[in-house]
Amino acid sequence: MVTLTLKHHATETLQQTLQADTLRTDSANKTTSDPKDGFKDLFEKKAGENDLNTVNLNPRAVSFVQDYMEKFGDNLDKMKTWGQPYFDIMDNILAKHGLPTELKYLSVIESALKSYAVSWAGAVGPWQFMPATARTLGLRVNKRIDERTDFQKSTHAAARYLTDLYTIYGDWLLVIAAYNGGPGNVNSAIRKSGSKNFWDLQYYLPAESRNHVKKFIATHYIMEGEGGVTTATKKEAQNLLLNTVAEPSTAEVGMMNISGKYHSLVISRFVQMNIVEFSRLNPNFDKTLAESGSFDLRLPADKMLLFQANKPQILEQSIKLLLTMDGR
Repeated sequence: MVTLTLKHHATETLQQTLQADTLRTDSANKTTSDPKDGFKDLFEKKAGENDLNTVNLNPRAVSFVQDYMEKFGDNLDKMKTWGQPYFDIMDNILAKHGLPTELKYLSVIESALKSYAVSWAGAVGPWQFMPATARTLGLRVNKRIDERTDFQKSTHAAARYLTDLYTIYGDWLLVIAAYNGGPGNVNSAIRKSGSKNFWDLQYYLPAESRNHVKKFIATHYIMEGEGGVTTATKKEAQNLLLNTVAEPSTAEVGMMNISGKYHSLVISRFVQMNIVEFSRLNPNFDKTLAESGSFDLRLPADKMLLFQANKPQILEQSIKLLLTMDGR
């Protein structure tokens, strides 16, 4: 298991936190329609000269990532396998909230995916919520029930909180800093530095929050694999997201009517296709298939062959995932 420090989240209510600063007004016009734009400061377009072989990792993060890989790389590599069911659940929930699915790695550094993780301050669950914050986000926390330990419910709650924070800052690096140390510390760093760029204001943040962001960057890199960093801005996404090549032409896309309890995340994994491209070709796949019982699946010709060759396994894994997601 990965040994990571569990964080203490501020106990102030979201109403107090999210209304306390004029930053909300300043950022009210930001849109979350393309949330990946919030990662703009994490990457650069030119390849760096470093041992990590990353195309877009910000050079200011490289040294930290290298050190983190030495300490936690082996354990995180193992988590790629045993943690996959949890990642599948979080991917689905984060996507439903319109959030980047790589935010699941925040749970990795918060709790190492432990449902019953407890911090010294009383933060509990995979997303490490304090009781007051959890209740504000709609989770039941009492002597009999603690929904902070419920993987699905706590992930929905985390998604709501992350959405609120993104509305304020419009940048996921600042969101992660605020998730760890509270919006008050981030707002203070912005005022003192005169900047809303994490790399410029980082040393005005508490060291714990600053390192929390860098742990996320390192974990994200390790979990996605060498050269497989998935975050990109809208303009970069077509060529960079999960190493996707240019979009196939209509002539190269085949169609097959399917029925059964298939799931988009399982199909995309088996056919080696990123979920963004899959969803572009098959909008509202999961909802439409669940409601109508059939779907006209569209895939590039080579991906369609992979789907046909692996249909039994895809269906089996899809059913297992759906049962896991439905179980409470």
